[in-house]
Amino acid sequence: MKIRNAQYEVSNSKVEKCPDINVPEYAFIGRSNVGKSSLINMLTSRKALAKTSQKPGKTLLINHFKINDGEWYIVDLPGYGYASRGMQQRNEISRIIKDYISKREQMTNLFVLIDSRHSPQKIDLDFINWLGESGTPFSIIFTKADKLGPNAILTKVEEYKKVLSKEWEELPPIFITSSEKGTGRDEVLQYIEEINNIVLSNQ
Repeated sequence: MKIRNAQYEVSNSKVEKCPDINVPEYAFIGRSNVGKSSLINMLTSRKALAKTSQKPGKTLLINHFKINDGEWYIVDLPGYGYASRGMQQRNEISRIIKDYISKREQMTNLFVLIDSRHSPQKIDLDFINWLGESGTPFSIIFTKADKLGPNAILTKVEEYKKVLSKEWEELPPIFITSSEKGTGRDEVLQYIEEINNIVLSNQ
């Protein structure tokens, strides 16, 4: 897939105010500082499309980006699990995330980002299992693969697969990426293109 253009459209905190569109929407989510904005910039080849920050928890809203003149959309969701936030703000972000996932009919696939440097974390596993229980279509993207050697990243992914297999009979699609190196870009975009084609054929 070729991304001809990508532009920011709108940010908001309520799913009811998301763009009124009838095209596929792909959302990206993960723990704070997992590299969501950097990954979106890498996929779209736009260095500053999504705002990046060294400070975790910068994304606090639902951010919509129009791709190829509105053929489909990318959504940057708030990160979860940032302990330094107050309870009220954590509850608000949890509401934003769950409202979007459960109510946004245009969301075609949710990409769950996981930092490849870490062993399986309970917060990620709980979130993934909740997605399964709620019937949400999703895939897993391991980020920051450039921080590990080729064998180490595969070992981490297999470790995750082993843990997930205790709860899941069939695992979701899994991708390995590096925003620094561009690793995984073609695979993720091809996956999106395949889903887009299915959606179009069913319309």
